[in-house]
Amino acid sequence: MESGLAYQDEPWEELIDGKVVLMSPRPVVKHNWVAENISYLFRSYLRGKKCVPLGDGYDLYLSEKDRFVPDFMVVCDRDKIKPKGVFGAPDLVVEVLSPSTAVRDRGLKRKAYGTHGVREYWIVDPVGESVEQYFLQDGELEIAAVHTLLPEDQREEGYTTAFQCSLYDDLTLHLEDVFSKMISD
Repeated sequence: MESGLAYQDEPWEELIDGKVVLMSPRPVVKHNWVAENISYLFRSYLRGKKCVPLGDGYDLYLSEKDRFVPDFMVVCDRDKIKPKGVFGAPDLVVEVLSPSTAVRDRGLKRKAYGTHGVREYWIVDPVGESVEQYFLQDGELEIAAVHTLLPEDQREEGYTTAFQCSLYDDLTLHLEDVFSKMISD
């Protein structure tokens, strides 16, 4: 499989700690929509800046044993971007959960991303409308915050739908923008 597309007619695979793992079947609309929203927010913000936003479909080569296809990533060292994919740790990686990938995204993949130096990692739940935000500390990605979009009638005083990406002091993201919908549930 030479193509860099994550979801094809044939099963697509990732390599986690040297073991071939088939990726989930084609994701549902909500999964793709959330990933595209995140890509759009970063693409708009990073226009004209040195860092590059890369949506789904790019191979990420962390080592001989770890090759992934994240839903989204930001790469600030452009030398890591080669014709076949990204070689080396991106600055930010985002995985949008699918039922069949949640355990891997929170476990083996989070560990690999931390070991290889990814500075910030998000696990985004399109159903629960939450963003788990992890920061690199001593070679491990540690949970820093969980941001959940609550219905307005459940919001208490002090609740906010805004959060910061640690890579940029002037980038505030809003959960309403991450989880904006093109269809009703």
